[in-house]
Amino acid sequence: MTYPEPRYLGDKGEISATYRAADHPPELTYQSGNTVHYLAAGASTNGQFGLYRWEMGPEPSGPDAHFHKSISESFFILAGTVRIYDGTRWIDTRPGDFVHVPEGGIHAFRNESGEPASMLLHFAPGAPREGYFEGLAEFAVSGRPSDEELAEFYFRHDTFWL
Repeated sequence: MTYPEPRYLGDKGEISATYRAADHPPELTYQSGNTVHYLAAGASTNGQFGLYRWEMGPEPSGPDAHFHKSISESFFILAGTVRIYDGTRWIDTRPGDFVHVPEGGIHAFRNESGEPASMLLHFAPGAPREGYFEGLAEFAVSGRPSDEELAEFYFRHDTFWL
């Protein structure tokens, strides 16, 4: 494996780092109390990746088994216990555990511990997952869309349910 072609072609480097303080408020809060922090959205990484901190309350929550055709998804557990489905079994992950799911890989996650839990979600390349997260939150407020609208929403956001 080799390095990819250069994306920066200058000779001197540039000042372009970003900083986000740990106490920055979340960009999205669901009715359940779960929150999402947009640490590095795909738009801010030139589409290379998206990184989000997902914080779950003690109530059971999380998506059922699904897969993505165009993005990989990785999970790094920060706190608590998160159950992650790897396509064959549910794994009770704990802080420091890491799970990577390539494109097409069946996966799911849930917090069923009765305690808060948090993790980092990494998507590569950096698809606009914010629209997916925000759409789900809107459904909770406005009500479930029609089956056709829901199917189009999931297709647009590369989410295929089993």
